[in-house]
Amino acid sequence: MAEEFGTVVIGAGLAGGTVVESLRDAGYTARIALVGTDPAAPYYRPDLSKKVMIEGSDPADSALRGEDWYSAHDVETFFGTSVTAVDTDAQTLTLDNGGDLSYGQVILATGSVPRTLDVPGAQLGNIHTLRDAGDAVAIRSQFGEGKKVAIIGGGWIGLEVAAAAKSHGCDVTVILHTDAPPLSGVLGQELGEYFEDLHRKNGVNFLKNADTTAFTGDSAVEAVETSAGSVPADLVVIGIGADPAVDLATSAGLTTENGVIVDEQMRTSDGSIFAIGDIANAKNVLRGERLRVEHWDNAVRQAEVAASTISGGTKTYDWQPYFYTDQFDLGMEYVGQGESEDDVVIRGDKSSGEFIVFWHRAGKVTAAMNVNVWDYGDELRALIGKEVSADRLADEQVPVGEL
Repeated sequence: MAEEFGTVVIGAGLAGGTVVESLRDAGYTARIALVGTDPAAPYYRPDLSKKVMIEGSDPADSALRGEDWYSAHDVETFFGTSVTAVDTDAQTLTLDNGGDLSYGQVILATGSVPRTLDVPGAQLGNIHTLRDAGDAVAIRSQFGEGKKVAIIGGGWIGLEVAAAAKSHGCDVTVILHTDAPPLSGVLGQELGEYFEDLHRKNGVNFLKNADTTAFTGDSAVEAVETSAGSVPADLVVIGIGADPAVDLATSAGLTTENGVIVDEQMRTSDGSIFAIGDIANAKNVLRGERLRVEHWDNAVRQAEVAASTISGGTKTYDWQPYFYTDQFDLGMEYVGQGESEDDVVIRGDKSSGEFIVFWHRAGKVTAAMNVNVWDYGDELRALIGKEVSADRLADEQVPVGEL
């Protein structure tokens, strides 16, 4: 007989961990099950490429709550466990250990799956993606003075790992498949060049127009073979993006397209199932469009919305996307959603390392980023979607709060 729960959360990452806490904070009293493939209790994943890799901290130090919190709040945990099937008619789930759970509601928080490379030698040791604490610890254990580290991909994960590896004295090469600067697809050419220059000044090498064709070595990787030449490597980290983990949603018959389709309150096409975090292609009522965002702020806030909905509340998906990064001596926050073709307006002097960037399209602010200047978050967020001239945005004589 299936064990009965009011709500079963599938996925014990940041979104899953936050939603069970939010349910209890909202006064939800029914039994909750939290099921996750990671053997650890939910933790703050942004720390993996920051505190864990740079400072060598224990991932357990980044736990959202101690494991005793879950039992104290009547949350049954199934860590290191997968859900293999969802029967929406019977409202039951089957676990990989043979157990069955019945539910009143399900919250899917299954996250995303890092892309890999299907090339010869991909099975060699010391080739990693970064998704969970085990990945971060394994990568960090290979850092050391003079170690050769190859990063495939120039996105946020790739550059954060490159900065972390360089801080430990590694010889780092970032391999890019085009000649464009890293992050240019998100930030545009000018800011992509700024981040590339930051890394080059700190000793990171870039190999461009290089398609990875193979990994070579005996039991462990020794080199990355590319169309632009061979890169010696004691460690390889693949950071070429991720795909939403929607297999379970698809098998359950939910509507999917670039993730799981949900409304502004995180409901899927099945009224008893919700989806949050990386997998949720959600209706954003502030922006008037659907968004699927793979950043921690979104995971946390969508978890709060789903908990509100289940508890009879009225919260909706009504905020701008937000993320941050720390690389070398650069710390930045980004809000909104610009496009690489947008005009870029710089407020301040880039060469000083302290400035604000606006992305500008058709007279409106589409995104903003503060670099090594702080306490502007709310003011920048309020500007997204507003009509402000480029000259006024760049004018430091006009306070940001009065733009």
